[in-house]
Amino acid sequence: MRTKSVSVIIVTAVLFFHLHLIPFDGFFVNANIALAKENIENKRSIEDPLQISVILEQMYMDGEVSQEVVKETIWSMEEFWAKYDNWELIEMEKDKIIFRRYMDDISPLLKTNGYFGITDDGVLTIFNGRPHKSNIIQSFFQIDLGRLESKKCEELKKGIPIKSKEQYVEVLETFKSYSKVEKQAK
Repeated sequence: MRTKSVSVIIVTAVLFFHLHLIPFDGFFVNANIALAKENIENKRSIEDPLQISVILEQMYMDGEVSQEVVKETIWSMEEFWAKYDNWELIEMEKDKIIFRRYMDDISPLLKTNGYFGITDDGVLTIFNGRPHKSNIIQSFFQIDLGRLESKKCEELKKGIPIKSKEQYVEVLETFKSYSKVEKQAK
């Protein structure tokens, strides 16, 4: 019986040690963020506002990430958390918090200067400006140029401007049917 209670104590100690020293997967990271929140809330007094840098990341469906850094003076933790209620807390340190929001849209960069095009080896690609090798933003899949209509091929060589999320999705869907991967899967 004594051996069983010693084993329980050892297992409990190992779990306690493990949970507090390995903050790598999502559960442990969330537990550490919760502890950091609690520490900030407990240390702040009403007369002494907290100064913190808030980094706001917006991730667009095309993979582009924009960041804005805001200096915040926190007088009320409830008001602070309510202000960023629509954001996902990513990281929290003593003087810095990172929030992220996923945007169901393409980035402003693509709307102003993005073009679908094709590389020399037939890969559907988004370029910053008209298609050129050095202005690649994102590559998708290789197109079977033998199956591609000459009109569509010319459009890609000249560049198809990206003006909206709907157009972005439509162009990807249109050229997906010409993908070499699609052809092999059929």
